[in-house]
Amino acid sequence: MICVAIVTTWTILPAFLIIMGYLSTDIVEGICMPWIVYSSYALQKAMVPLAVVIMYFLPMTAMLFCYSRIVHALRHKVIVTDMLW
Repeated sequence: MICVAIVTTWTILPAFLIIMGYLSTDIVEGICMPWIVYSSYALQKAMVPLAVVIMYFLPMTAMLFCYSRIVHALRHKVIVTDMLW
């Protein structure tokens, strides 16, 4: 499951950046304007919160999930013994 979370994050982030770049790039007066021009004001306002969710919360959630699984596995499989001197 950890590998699935990592691969999902690695595929969703570049796909989102490609889509966001495509939707926000246009030619204005003969000059290519990347990441600036949106076709509508609503799209421009929707992309910022969506970018925060996908580029920040998705990786953070995947890391939290992975580390919690690691801690869970360590707590249930590692036997703690008292130190004998």
